[in-house]
Amino acid sequence: PQVKFMVLLGEVGGTLELKVAEAIKEGKITKPVIAWCIGTISKHFGGEVQFGHAGAKAGAETETADAKNEILRQAGAYVPKSFNELPELIKGVYEELHAKGVIKDIQEPEVPPIPEDYAKAVKAGKVRRPTNFICTISDDRGEEATYCGVPISEVVEKGYSIADVIGLLWFKKRFPEWASKFIDMVIKVVADHGPAVSGAHNTKVTARAGKDLMSSIVTGILTIGPRFGGAIDGAAKYFKMAKEKGMSPDEFVAYMKNVEKIPIPGIGHRIKSTKNPDKRVELLKNFAKENFP
Repeated sequence: PQVKFMVLLGEVGGTLELKVAEAIKEGKITKPVIAWCIGTISKHFGGEVQFGHAGAKAGAETETADAKNEILRQAGAYVPKSFNELPELIKGVYEELHAKGVIKDIQEPEVPPIPEDYAKAVKAGKVRRPTNFICTISDDRGEEATYCGVPISEVVEKGYSIADVIGLLWFKKRFPEWASKFIDMVIKVVADHGPAVSGAHNTKVTARAGKDLMSSIVTGILTIGPRFGGAIDGAAKYFKMAKEKGMSPDEFVAYMKNVEKIPIPGIGHRIKSTKNPDKRVELLKNFAKENFP
C-alpha cells in the first residue's frame, strides 16, 4: 500500500518487459509505471551489439530497446523520450500524484553536517593535532575490558553467543534473540570453507601489514588459481576457442550446453541453481521467514 508508483529500468534483449506491458493492459498492474529500456543506441551500429551480460542482446525486433519502449508506452506506462528525461518524468508523476492526494506530504530527514576534510583543515590552520585511530567500541582503560560498555566478565558469565559479541563490537548494540540466532546459523553453515581461499582476505591481510595499495591488490590477484578464481581461466579458454572457430554467441551457448555439457565458466554457479538450491540458503531463508519481525 505504501508503494504509489513503480520505476522499471529494462534493457535490450529478452521479453520480460513485454510481460509487464501485458499485465498493465490486463489490469493486473494498476499503479502507475514509469519505464525505460536501455540500449536504444544499438540502432546506430551496423551489427548486433552486446550489452554486458549474455542475455542483453536483441534476437528479434520486439526485443530491441526502442520496440519495448513503444510497447510499454502504448500499454499505458509513462515512458520518456530519452534516458536523460527519466528524472524529470519521475518528478512529474510524483507531483501529479501528490496534487491528487495519492501521495501525502513526506517529512524530509535532517541532512547531517558534512565534516570538513582533515587535510584542508590542517592547511587552513584550523587543527593542530595529527589524526589518530580511536576505538569507540571496546575499552581496556579500566580494571576490566568492556565491549560497548558490557564487561568481559558479563559476556562470559551470562553466556553471550558469538553473534551477541558481534552485535556489541560491530553494531554497538545487543541483538534481539532472533537476530543472534540468525547470525549464529550463518557462522555455522559457512564455517567449513574447504580448501578454498579468498583473494580479498589476502589483500586485507597484506594491507594491514602496512604494505602499499598496489602491493596489497597484487597479493589478491596472485592468489588466483584452480581453487580460487579458476572460472576466470576457464572462461578465457572457452571464449578464445569460440572466437577462433567464429562462433556466434548463440552457437557458443549451444556448444557449451550440448557438447561440453557444462555451464559457461564464470557465469552463475557450477552446481547450485534455482532448480538445485543450496540447502544452506534454504535453511537461512526459512528461519528468516519464520522468525524475522
